[in-house]
Amino acid sequence: QYGADSMRLYEMFMGPLEATKPWNTRDVPGVHRFLRRAWRMIVGDEDGKGLVGGAGPQPAPEVEKALHKLIRKVGEDIEAMKFNTAIAAMMEFVNVVYKAGAIAPSQAERFVLVLAPFAPHIAEELWQHLGHSESLAYETWPAYDPALIAEDTVELAVQINGKVRSRITIDASA
Repeated sequence: QYGADSMRLYEMFMGPLEATKPWNTRDVPGVHRFLRRAWRMIVGDEDGKGLVGGAGPQPAPEVEKALHKLIRKVGEDIEAMKFNTAIAAMMEFVNVVYKAGAIAPSQAERFVLVLAPFAPHIAEELWQHLGHSESLAYETWPAYDPALIAEDTVELAVQINGKVRSRITIDASA
């Protein structure tokens, strides 16, 4: 009913691999909705076009920063076998793109490369839709720029007697 990629994502999204988890088929539609949303982001649907190239070929700065954070996070999570948090990061990235209203073609390609280990079938389809004739299996993992993922400000919690009373934002270099 949902396809192989949805089932793969559901199994990886259930939680840490070493933890026991109950199988609940009512949760499969959630990851299936994410895959459909990622598809609509790039390809579109019967109601309209996707968001690729909506703002021209220039990448939006907030999407670019979120993409570099995603590449780092998913790469580290794959190494640590924390697939559930990697998938959550991809879901957050798609939300950032929808909020921005557009994604540059180069950003969409890097997102598809990050999605590929988790949902290889839909990733191949998206890769072909982005104009590639070769399989994405021959592509390298995208690189991230540490300068782009550095935060300018840091939020600190102010606690009194063990209870958070306020939060302050300061320059990260302070």
